[in-house]
Amino acid sequence: MATFIGSAQGGILGSFLATLGVVLPSFVIILLISAVLKNILKYAGVQTTLGDIRPAIVGLICGTAITVMLSTIFGFSKLGDTMTIDYKGIIVFAVLAVIYFVVKKFKKKELSPIILILISAVLGMLMYGLL
Repeated sequence: MATFIGSAQGGILGSFLATLGVVLPSFVIILLISAVLKNILKYAGVQTTLGDIRPAIVGLICGTAITVMLSTIFGFSKLGDTMTIDYKGIIVFAVLAVIYFVVKKFKKKELSPIILILISAVLGMLMYGLL
């Protein structure tokens, strides 16, 4: 949104500066946090705490994945909704799964999540008629 508004108000330079203004603060904060964490991870108490938090994070990620699957593939957004299967979404998922497992089997390494996201974007645009 910042890129679009910056482009509308100030052209290419405006879009660049608006995007930089949105991205740069988060980038600097992450750099500071990573520098601090690198020093703090030496302590056993911090490692234990982070190890104890890991199962909760896995649960949150799994819960989010299930929610996204139910809403996109099966059309559930709230309790009581009827199930409407999105066959195009299932096809995109199946193609991604096949690509992932074929690459893993023949190249003996996992495909980058970024590449999978890009492939899913292209497949989604093809399936839903945006290309």
